[in-house]
Amino acid sequence: MSLVARYLEANGLPTVIIGSALDIVEHCGVPRLVFTDMPLGNPVGHPWDRDTQREVVRLALDTLETASGPRTTVRAPVTWKDDPGWRERYGRVDPAERARLLQLGDQRRQRFAEMKKR
Repeated sequence: MSLVARYLEANGLPTVIIGSALDIVEHCGVPRLVFTDMPLGNPVGHPWDRDTQREVVRLALDTLETASGPRTTVRAPVTWKDDPGWRERYGRVDPAERARLLQLGDQRRQRFAEMKKR
């Protein structure tokens, strides 16, 4: 998405990215970024939390209008579920599930390999 934003900007269309991967998006050099400290895939907040979603989108539109220069980053004042410990648990794999998850991954790779043969 970051590279698409840069392409659009280079062709005269202003953009603003709403994202959760601060280091990656800033490294790509997007013109404007609204950073939300949320799990990946949830950049505007919880599903069905319209108030937070509107707040983030409003901030993005304000950023689009008021950014003072390139590579502007604005941090959204929103949190994930009032749960400061979500980050430690996010993406964590329970060691007891390791064997089952490895098996599922092997099965998936096998299915894709067979689909490629067709």
